Amino acid sequence: MRFVQVIDCKTERFDDMDRLMDEWVEQTKGSRTATHSLIGKDRSDGAHYVEIVEFPSYEDAVANSKLPETDRIFQEIVALCDETPTFIDLDVVRDEQLNQTLSRRFFHEIAVGGNLDAIDEVFAADYADHDIAKEEETVIGSGSLRDDLIGWRAAFDFSFDLDRQICEGDDVVTLWTWTGTHKGDFMGIPPTGRQCIMTGTTIFRFKNGRIQEGWWHEDVMGLMRQLGAVD
Repeated sequence: MRFVQVIDCKTERFDDMDRLMDEWVEQTKGSRTATHSLIGKDRSDGAHYVEIVEFPSYEDAVANSKLPETDRIFQEIVALCDETPTFIDLDVVRDEQLNQTLSRRFFHEIAVGGNLDAIDEVFAADYADHDIAKEEETVIGSGSLRDDLIGWRAAFDFSFDLDRQICEGDDVVTLWTWTGTHKGDFMGIPPTGRQCIMTGTTIFRFKNGRIQEGWWHEDVMGLMRQLGAVD
């Protein structure tokens, strides 16, 4: 179970504290177990800071606290604080990346499940679609995505395996494997009944809870070879 430690402190010397944190990161390469650190400044109190540190587990946090570099840097940080910092130890019981959830909804519910009515819920009306495999590389409007899905669903019975997803800011990157059985006309190729596999990457940029922009990179030439259209 992932573990989060919240450190609450007050200091007039944040720049010195920030320098110590950089020093700790440098000195604990190859030994630290902390995976993510975030520091926030209180908008109503310029000397009030809260740090959130994430670990894979509580046991990893304990191991991290026992590093000699951690103890030394912590003592120096305490000396910079106006009062002794307070700690809150939290086991993570729910962690939901809302943009990631919406991205998965596209692949599973809309593309595979065929709920095309949900496109208007998930995508912005002026969604910008970028696909280097298309004749027109950039198309504006979610309607073009709907047309693409209608075409793909008519040509193939398919599924997506989402091999990996990475969330960063407003972006969600999905590495996927597509498996489809060719049942209908596709780019002028009559149905072959062949099962094909294609890999690709999709980057979705989100704005106000909807997908605003998408970039697609897929092995279409590999798919065409499997269909016997190219050597």
